[in-house]
Amino acid sequence: MLPMFFWAFVIGGLICVIGQIMFDVFKLTPAHTLSSLVVAGAILAGFGWYEPLADFAGAGATVPITSFGNTLVNGAMQEAQQHGIVGVLTGMFEIASAGISSAIIFGFLGALIFKPKG
Repeated sequence: MLPMFFWAFVIGGLICVIGQIMFDVFKLTPAHTLSSLVVAGAILAGFGWYEPLADFAGAGATVPITSFGNTLVNGAMQEAQQHGIVGVLTGMFEIASAGISSAIIFGFLGALIFKPKG
């Protein structure tokens, strides 16, 4: 059990280090960094490399934003096999909608419970 936690920490930490380097060294904005990490996750998923990484690192690979790109590609691929080219678009929305909806709902509930500043 301890090696699983160790590798999740290491892989998740490396993903975060890459994001921090993008901020500090390349002076990218948060939007550019976020988009780049999502695209990197999508590219890794397209080559079939993200699933083995997620199997190895567990939450270290499934929690960071790169897994959103993986989710989009997997949804598009699954629906494309069933519905053709139209499935590429519908699959991305269908698979990712639960996570996006949850983020919106819980963000709203958090704003009701706590006093947001801004």
